[in-house]
Amino acid sequence: MLQIYNSLTRSKTSFVPIEPGKVRMYVCGMTVYDYCHLGHARMLVSFDVVQRWLRASGYAVEYVRNITDIDDKIIKRAVETGRRIGEVTEFYIAAMDADAQALGVQKPDHEPRATQYVGQMLGIIAKLQENGLAYEAADGDVNYSVRGFPGYGKLSGKSLDDLRAGERVAVGSAKRDPLDFVLWKSAKPEEPADTRWNPADYGYVYGPGRPGWHIECSAMSRALLGQPLDIHGGGPDLKFPHHENEIAQTEGAFGGAMANTWMHCGPLMVDADKMSKSLGNFRTIRQTVADEASLSDTAADYKVNPREAEMLRFFIVRNHYRSPQNFTPDNLIDAQSALDGLYQALRNVAPDWLNVDWNEPQAQAFKAAMDDDFNTSGAVAALFELASEANRGKSARAAGQLKQLGGLLGLLQQDPQAYFQSVTRYRAGAAASAALDADAIEARIAARAAAKQARDFAQADRIRDELRAAGIELDDKPGGLTQWRRA
Repeated sequence: MLQIYNSLTRSKTSFVPIEPGKVRMYVCGMTVYDYCHLGHARMLVSFDVVQRWLRASGYAVEYVRNITDIDDKIIKRAVETGRRIGEVTEFYIAAMDADAQALGVQKPDHEPRATQYVGQMLGIIAKLQENGLAYEAADGDVNYSVRGFPGYGKLSGKSLDDLRAGERVAVGSAKRDPLDFVLWKSAKPEEPADTRWNPADYGYVYGPGRPGWHIECSAMSRALLGQPLDIHGGGPDLKFPHHENEIAQTEGAFGGAMANTWMHCGPLMVDADKMSKSLGNFRTIRQTVADEASLSDTAADYKVNPREAEMLRFFIVRNHYRSPQNFTPDNLIDAQSALDGLYQALRNVAPDWLNVDWNEPQAQAFKAAMDDDFNTSGAVAALFELASEANRGKSARAAGQLKQLGGLLGLLQQDPQAYFQSVTRYRAGAAASAALDADAIEARIAARAAAKQARDFAQADRIRDELRAAGIELDDKPGGLTQWRRA
């Protein structure tokens, strides 16, 4: 039975949908004011794998991933570039779509934009005010009264006293409490005209302005999927305050639980540091997977290098979605080498099996891993076992299983010949070669020895599996010597 780690309960429990056989899943998407970076890639791919596995498990999934198309950052970008809000958001939505397509991320069933749900947001705000949880301040903003909601902090584990200690009230602030957050921002004279809505048009008495960030997801999720949700997900930075505030809004207005299961993927680091423009380690998806000659600051789309794009997806998938992940050139090289090994098995032995046989041991291991909180690391290990079996026994059936199970992760669907013809920047050793040469094999053996010396036996086993998938068998001898041969 499928087990999922619930960020709310901080435990892994059996997944039981509200309606048998159906899953309603909402994931917070992009604020479209810039190109998607690698942290976005991890979120997109992680929840794409989740919805793929849910569907493969027989659930009818209704998957919503929203778009934030009104926000302070969007307004700032529009003012800086002299463009209208709609021009900015349309450009970066197209850029986001190009990135998602490059990574093999399937379209959600619904992709609502915040600006389409302003009326529903105002309705929730009015309901919160009616319930004594919102108030209109002297500056025209409508704020949420955090101390009025007893459950505040239950998702993040933060207490009000801890939060209060870290907050300060800005001079001139109209908030009653520094912990309160804005639901409706009153329009400022200097802001562009296309950034304001008139609540009177929807039957509400607030002054002209725009919605706060947090209220939009409460409105869109409830309008499209109802309450409670089966699964609500997002990136690690959204747990607090965004998701905490969503809970306060939705449950404060309507009672009950907003979602039964909360899922958050882990952070993506760059050389062990948080990715940041100020640190100079900021990297976009397109910089990583594009044919560099096709990149342009004025074009939303670009020509994809399919081998590198699948490498980035594989790099993300081979790690558990909740674990921290470190993006380094060496880790990309390792991912490219491993993915090449799987494709090498498909090139060595043509698949002839079109359906997964769940009675076979590797398929059972794959399923057991995925049912254990979407443990893609364990699922990928099963793929390497199949690649090894295909190479060792020239088994077309094993190769077929490899291709079909890989497809459930969004991997291994390219034609192997075409895959290897795509030149990549990240190939270890034999960069343009179809198979590892002797120097590359010795380098991987040396890396395996170093991993064993560091007692990183999981990495040592992974290198052995990757070499085996590429048709290289290792033989460990006394004294630390390792010999190799081509299978």
